[in-house]
Amino acid sequence: MAAESPAMRRVQVAEHPRLLKLKEMFNSKFGSIPKFYVRAPGRVNIIGEHIDYCGYSVLPMAIEQDVLIAVEPVKTYTLQLANTNPLYPDFSTSANNIQIDKTKALWHNYFLCGLKGIQEHFGLSNLTGMNCLIDGNIPPSSGLSSSSALVCCAGLVTLTVLGRNLSKLLAKYKNLQWDNVLRLEEVQAKLGISLEEMLLVTEDALHPEPYNPEEICRCLGISLEELRTQILSPNTQDVLIFKLYQRAKHVYSEAARVLQFKKICEEAPENMVQLLGELMNQSHMSCQDMYECSCPELDQLVDICRKFGAQGSRLTGAGWGGCTVSIVPADKLPGFLANVHKAYYQRSDGSLAPEKQSLFATKPGGGALVFLEA
Repeated sequence: MAAESPAMRRVQVAEHPRLLKLKEMFNSKFGSIPKFYVRAPGRVNIIGEHIDYCGYSVLPMAIEQDVLIAVEPVKTYTLQLANTNPLYPDFSTSANNIQIDKTKALWHNYFLCGLKGIQEHFGLSNLTGMNCLIDGNIPPSSGLSSSSALVCCAGLVTLTVLGRNLSKLLAKYKNLQWDNVLRLEEVQAKLGISLEEMLLVTEDALHPEPYNPEEICRCLGISLEELRTQILSPNTQDVLIFKLYQRAKHVYSEAARVLQFKKICEEAPENMVQLLGELMNQSHMSCQDMYECSCPELDQLVDICRKFGAQGSRLTGAGWGGCTVSIVPADKLPGFLANVHKAYYQRSDGSLAPEKQSLFATKPGGGALVFLEA
């Protein structure tokens, strides 16, 4: 290979204990050695919660924890997947007949999604088989994108084997064509105003009291049937209360906080950490009160983190609940970790089993990579 993609790196596997261990386990499992390794990091959303699907940017950070896959292309058309964690059973299938069972939350489905996504995007057929051994150290179900990392890895694996490189009421109120507006960002874009001005529009157009379906229909001039079939999704057609004011306030204020966070990072004032922490705290308050995607346990954990040295702490992850992300000065980190563990995980009721405990520090991590043996 005369030139390599920036996403590829040659390494001495013997000098990297985790890669060496994975190589040895691969040899034990498949009776051969890997031809390459693929790595994709987990990520944490520092700020910008529940606004991406409204059209706004968020500010995530790759973490040091990742998913790592050892790969060997084979001449058969069989895809064999194994995992270093015994909780995840082996799986094999035809590489050219990928079937994903959507009714079951099986670990290997995430790999299959990545492979099938590449296959369909490039219109590929007659895929070669491969042996893959997966290792991951991202805490699962923690809002740190362990599943996304596996999907990303699977896509990179497939590309490498193939040799390829790599909101309607506000619109109606402002006389926009509301039936063509799908996201809150589109309302702002069509009006051509700032996020701060959108907050004023929200204050003016919507009332804090929850809306019922009938009131929404009166505002839009549509029938209940049109509301159900043209606006609501199948899983929201029976909802009777809509907190439109609160949700819009969160989205527009959170989108503004993301931009403020980015601006502070770029300008790097002396009190940068304090200012970033304040934005994270404001984000959590909005998630808690306006978007209602927190829970009592998470609110308690945020309070504990702030008490023991976090300049800012907030929920993160797409679920209702999840985990927290905190910004902590390096000199306070040892005491912070010990005190938070004691105050939250070692509570007197003993309700959290050891395997459910996950508390760690991370610096920004690197991006996805393909490792080739030097």
